Amino acid sequence: MNIAYWITAGLLALFYLYAGAAKAFRSRDQLRPMMAWVDRVPLPAVRALGAIEILGAVGLILPPLTGIAPWLALAAAIGFVLLQVGAIAVHLTGEDRQIALNVGLIATAGLNAWLATTWL
Repeated sequence: MNIAYWITAGLLALFYLYAGAAKAFRSRDQLRPMMAWVDRVPLPAVRALGAIEILGAVGLILPPLTGIAPWLALAAAIGFVLLQVGAIAVHLTGEDRQIALNVGLIATAGLNAWLATTWL
């Protein structure tokens, strides 16, 4: 289970570091081709989502790696599940109804949450 945790945590962390950095630092025009919903959300909220994603990615890796507050890995994985549930709601209420990636991220983060219980 330890190896499975690190594989899923690593993949999720890479994805969310990239997506979070893009939301935190790119302009709305640069985000629009990848994320059709950015026009419906205030830019400070997009920036906040980016910061949350970056912090969550760090929370998946650092606590179990250092042994300091390893329960934060479980909290980060659960946070990503909740984040994607909200993302699905945003996608379904707008014109962009593509949620396959969100469902895959929910499944991966859910698996990661279950695997993170080994740190408790």
